[in-house]
Amino acid sequence: MATANTEYKEQLRQLAELMLAVSGESVTMMKRNAPEQALKLKRQDEWGIYLEFLKVMFNLTDRLVALHIPLKDQIEFMNGLEDAVTQQLKQALEPAFGNNADQMEIVLTIGTTVAESRQAYEQYKFLITEDSKTKNEMFRDFGEKVAEALGAPRNAQLSSAASLCASAAVPALTAVLQGEAPPSPEPSQILSATAEISTDEKKSTGQEIKLISLMSSVSGEEVETRWGLHPRFRNDLTQTELQQLTKLLNRVAKILGERYAAVAFSKDWASWHKAGHA
Repeated sequence: MATANTEYKEQLRQLAELMLAVSGESVTMMKRNAPEQALKLKRQDEWGIYLEFLKVMFNLTDRLVALHIPLKDQIEFMNGLEDAVTQQLKQALEPAFGNNADQMEIVLTIGTTVAESRQAYEQYKFLITEDSKTKNEMFRDFGEKVAEALGAPRNAQLSSAASLCASAAVPALTAVLQGEAPPSPEPSQILSATAEISTDEKKSTGQEIKLISLMSSVSGEEVETRWGLHPRFRNDLTQTELQQLTKLLNRVAKILGERYAAVAFSKDWASWHKAGHA
């Protein structure tokens, strides 16, 4: 591995573990949200969905690397990430397939995944830290690919759920690139902030999706409070409605941030620092 990747060895390992774990957990969540389709899925179908999530993970990480890794190291870093993901996948599949696992096939699979990720998503030009129409279009495109792979093409609810699973991983990927621990140790907890489609028939609407999210997190002596809107909900709002909602949520975020800071830095709640989020 090149010198630059030796320097970032631990970050590459963490990113590879995170990307694979989130992709696997996302497949589980999608199956849970589409039980009828899940019953019809074959192992190869699930593998295809897994790779769709891995493709968008590579793209999101590539966009974040541009913000957190020196320009001279970025190409080697991404090449190193491809190697790290390949190695982690080999280790993950070894218990299931033992010596029968085709190591070269895994290498080729990840190489193809990276190439297809670039072909599918590099055309969308946007800054990952900002909301934009182009960013929403890319996530919508990705969500539609997952819904189609699930056997439910043009299913807006499943598409939105897939998009939210992917976007929920961005803070964790960012934390690793900043040299911090991910916001949550478990992929299922990372994705718990996403909107799952409810399959509970007792619900009056039959389906639910989270339109607004608000979260405070602590890093060292700093507290960050942020909020976000579901992309399609944002698109449905008029400019006036969006301005009014933004003003209201900024006030709520300020109140929540101040309250969280007061509690999180108190002696009685020192253990909250370990959790890192509320």
